[in-house]
Amino acid sequence: MLSLFAATVLLFADETPPIRELPAAVLDDKVRGGLLGQILGNLNGLPHEMKYIDSPGAVEHYTPGLPQGAWTDDDTDIEWVYVTAMHGEGRLRLPATEIVSLWQAHINRGIWCANRYARDLMDLGIEPPLTGRIALNPWSDFNISGQFLCESFALVAPGMPQTAARLGLHYTHVAIDGEPAQATQFFATMIASAYFEGDPEALVRAGLEAVDPASEIHEVAARVLTWWKQNPSDWQALRQKVHDRYTHHGGAMRDRNGYELNTAATVAALLLGRSDFVETLRLAFNFGWDADNNAATCGAILGVVKGQRWMDAQGWVIRDRYENRTRDGMPADETITRFGDKLLALARLAIREQGGEEVARAGVNTVRIRTEAPGNVERLPVPLNRRAELRALLRPGIASGLTGTRSERARAAYMALCLGEVDRLMIERPGDWTRARDDLKTFPSVLRNIAEATGPAADRLRIRAITYGLGRPAP
Repeated sequence: MLSLFAATVLLFADETPPIRELPAAVLDDKVRGGLLGQILGNLNGLPHEMKYIDSPGAVEHYTPGLPQGAWTDDDTDIEWVYVTAMHGEGRLRLPATEIVSLWQAHINRGIWCANRYARDLMDLGIEPPLTGRIALNPWSDFNISGQFLCESFALVAPGMPQTAARLGLHYTHVAIDGEPAQATQFFATMIASAYFEGDPEALVRAGLEAVDPASEIHEVAARVLTWWKQNPSDWQALRQKVHDRYTHHGGAMRDRNGYELNTAATVAALLLGRSDFVETLRLAFNFGWDADNNAATCGAILGVVKGQRWMDAQGWVIRDRYENRTRDGMPADETITRFGDKLLALARLAIREQGGEEVARAGVNTVRIRTEAPGNVERLPVPLNRRAELRALLRPGIASGLTGTRSERARAAYMALCLGEVDRLMIERPGDWTRARDDLKTFPSVLRNIAEATGPAADRLRIRAITYGLGRPAP
């Protein structure tokens, strides 16, 4: 398999970060609150997912609840697979080969867009983060997987936003890159910071410190913050501004599932909600677009701020169940409590790895955390598609793969198609290219993904596929 599991990480000057303390019971409460808030936002938001695109929703009353318990959905269950493996092995960063094995064993359905594309690239033998590079996965330049797959990794990094961002990127780069990777850092920082900061505006500003100032994510969040400051009460007016500014594709999937509108909607709901959990989620539903994902992120942030004990005191009907409907081979009898147990154990591991500890003070267990300031740990790549970099890296593998096994030949053909190598191969090795191209045709899921992907990068790839004899696969 081909792997490049590394990010462009900035180095910061050595400084002694401040130690902050939390009673162990408070840490437990906040981790569990963040998980429950994320699940409530996700599952209570599903009826509103993709329902309000051109116009906002009209939800007037909302009471959180899970009377039948929770169930698996891609906003939480991909993280559940990772968290279960991380907990079982007692480590935070799983290697690329194991991530591929987890996907092939457990994550085969209930996935869409960038994640679906990444999963099928794995069958060609392509490993993360290559599965999320824009040149190879045309969904990855805009899909909000960078947002909705980062929350659990931030929950296990209390008060450590740079650690949260790095850990989140380790897993979200499976399917995304570029601007969506900035979204990972933005939202992971807000969640990690919420362990010690409860004001939504302060959390948004912390998130802004964590993203590349040249990024569109920075511009989107800063602009929404400015609009909110100018008119902090009229959510419909703010929603209209967001719609008019960031709708670029006529309401197509690029608008529904893209980072601009959904980042803006999440930030707006948090600011307008003013730390009111129910109101914030109601607003996230009404802002629309990919509403369940946005509500889940809001719920995770405010769930950390409020804690599970506060939620329990509200009288909401919540059954302690996490029913597995989608993840092959994963436990069928999971509960929200046991999911939280795993996150809490990983949080303690992250705290120890960063130099913190758990001590007893006057008979009370206390967690000492070596906290971090928000900071950007990965800049935007230049160019976003990293095409020249990838061509230099992968050209030797393409050359050797043309005479390898069927899957190696198919992989070589796919990479040549994506990286502009086909014309050269047709001249220098026409027979090898033709056989590899025909082998790629035996991976219909990859060809269907090419046919179904949207956006300029996908359009260019689709034209090349047709030009070089791969046909036009039926969606």
